[in-house]
Amino acid sequence: MRLTDKGQPTTPVVLLIEDERGDAELIRWQLLERGDETFDVHIADSLAAAQQLIEGHKLRPDVVLLDLNLPDSSGPQTVKHCRALIGAPIVVLTGLDDVAATQIAIESGAEDYLTKGGEASALRRAIRYAMLRRRRDADARLAASVFSTAREGIVITESDGTIINVNEAFTRITGYSHDEAVGRNPRFLSSGRQSKEFYDTMWSDLNEKGHWSGEVWNRRKNGEVYAEMQTVSIVRDPDGGAVHYVALFSDITSVKDHQKQLEHIAHFDALTNLPNRVLLADRLRQAMTLARRQAKLVAVAFLDLDGFKAVNDNYGHEAGDQLLIALAGRMKNVLRESDTLARIGGDEFVAVLVDLSDIEHCIPMLNRLLTAAAEPVVFGENTLQVSASLGVTFYPQIEEIDADQLQRQADQAMYQAKLGGKNRYYLFDAPRPPQEVALPPATGSSL
Repeated sequence: MRLTDKGQPTTPVVLLIEDERGDAELIRWQLLERGDETFDVHIADSLAAAQQLIEGHKLRPDVVLLDLNLPDSSGPQTVKHCRALIGAPIVVLTGLDDVAATQIAIESGAEDYLTKGGEASALRRAIRYAMLRRRRDADARLAASVFSTAREGIVITESDGTIINVNEAFTRITGYSHDEAVGRNPRFLSSGRQSKEFYDTMWSDLNEKGHWSGEVWNRRKNGEVYAEMQTVSIVRDPDGGAVHYVALFSDITSVKDHQKQLEHIAHFDALTNLPNRVLLADRLRQAMTLARRQAKLVAVAFLDLDGFKAVNDNYGHEAGDQLLIALAGRMKNVLRESDTLARIGGDEFVAVLVDLSDIEHCIPMLNRLLTAAAEPVVFGENTLQVSASLGVTFYPQIEEIDADQLQRQADQAMYQAKLGGKNRYYLFDAPRPPQEVALPPATGSSL
């Protein structure tokens, strides 16, 4: 049954295909005799005439009343021929009360079977039921189509969590077939990444609200861990009890990987893969907070390579890039796991050394950084070598200071190391003037 523009049901359109004029008029009268239940009746005396109404006059019947014996068709084949023309439900009308013929008509595609001359109420009831069954079947077919063709994985379980059905997308995403999944609990997909508290919260929300949505990490049949966006809903009985659980999920692993890549790009230097300015600022603030709490020192070392411009000028930028990559790896390796080495641009680096008991505690690490920066790097047939100048400051200080001020102090001390002859470090001793601590030049460090 169609609806009007205002959503109200229209009068059901009935197409009666009957070549006996008397029978046709009787049926029309039966359908029109009650004013409170009207039908829009159209009559055709053959399948060809019905086709003309459908194609020529754009008739869209809600139900078809069909005589099996027509001028252009007879017997159960008439149902098949009619079905080829019309998608509406078909109620077969015949003058015989034949059970076998009824069965054949139903198998051929009819929704119901009535004997001519019966009560008008039975005829009207058959029309209503045929339309209801067609809508019900259409809904069922639509649901089945959505279930089988959905890109999202679908899992249906009993109230105890036992899986009773999964769709094709479930198999495509997880690798488990329908038969491998049915009868099991969805826990068999668990990756182990979610804690017990995570699931406790999920079930609490699900039981309270009737649904839950969130990200879950599960494991495919091949052992690969993947991320999914999942929505779980409860199907309840009339008394409110849980009858089934329905879970819909989509594979968002590629999305998570892309997010991870973007986060990496936002926080790490593209050339050396060291932390960049953004991550350095965060690490330094954390180190300062921890130092105050534990009464320890943090050293901030600003490092600039000596002679790096000459490498770029003499050997090209590719050589310079390879030198930066090699030295970044070496300098990072001489620091502790808890320390941070960041590249903040060009040939400038900042090291954050944490958990220091006193200033002397960091001196060996500063020496190791200078040694690592001065080690030669082979590039093709050439050997590249530079040195480094370091400026170092410490936190906490007598006066309150922030992270940016610490880096500026270290930068100032680095320039003092440059002025002092390079390949050395300077300690910024706030609030006193900087003190120079010189190192002997590394062998072959000059360019």
